Amino acid sequence: MNIKANILIQKLFEMGNSVTINQMLDADTVEILLSDFNCKVKRTSIFDAVKIPIQDNIVPELKKRPPIVTVLGHVDHGKTTLLDRIRKTNVASTEVGGITQRIGAYKVKIKGEEIVFIDTPGHEAFTSMRARGASVTDIAILVVAADDGVMPQTVEALNHAKQAKVPIIVAMNKCDKPDVKTEKIMTDLTAYDILPQEWGGDTMFIPISALKGDGVDELLTAILLVAESLDLKADYNPKRWADGVVIESRLDKGRGIVATVLVKNGILKEKDFF
Repeated sequence: MNIKANILIQKLFEMGNSVTINQMLDADTVEILLSDFNCKVKRTSIFDAVKIPIQDNIVPELKKRPPIVTVLGHVDHGKTTLLDRIRKTNVASTEVGGITQRIGAYKVKIKGEEIVFIDTPGHEAFTSMRARGASVTDIAILVVAADDGVMPQTVEALNHAKQAKVPIIVAMNKCDKPDVKTEKIMTDLTAYDILPQEWGGDTMFIPISALKGDGVDELLTAILLVAESLDLKADYNPKRWADGVVIESRLDKGRGIVATVLVKNGILKEKDFF
């Protein structure tokens, strides 16, 4: 093409798109942009471009795999504080304004079993990230602050989990505070077809305090019980190339493009395609 980046950025700005030099563009935007420079665009799938062979002859070696648990909920209801408690770290205090601004993935060992946790932003500006987190999960933990109740992002997160058709466990957080609304939370969520086991439904409601650790062991036990019922398996054949999901990616000044990936089958080795 031989067109300088600043000219392309200027043209995109004129089109109403404010972008940076390292920003990814979708195929439709690229096609519209280049049509102004009389350039033809040929769309090619990444699979065709890289030409990754299909491994039909590999015999699967299915083994039990860790459950993928996504933590969802309204902003400031304690999702990251809960993960801090589980991981015995302190991430929440380092985040801007105490608000998660990207998806994080962590593996922890609980009672001899591994669990993969995905932390999603609760702020209204991060809807697409919550949807992405819910779409790769096996179990959704819906965190609801017991002193605040069901809020807009609570409902949105719940809908993401229901669309993904995954089991939901409700963690009623901040139960160490006075004037908690646990009964009201249970009542309000019945309007969204979430019925507590105590009322004849199939959803576990666990009262917890992520800050003090109360009820967290019971929540982890509930996760392991649900995971056991799902009978989760993965192909651990070392000859199979890894496949899975990119949770998030970013440009690191020192290392270049860095991605957090979730391997669902196969073994990911250095220099492999993913």
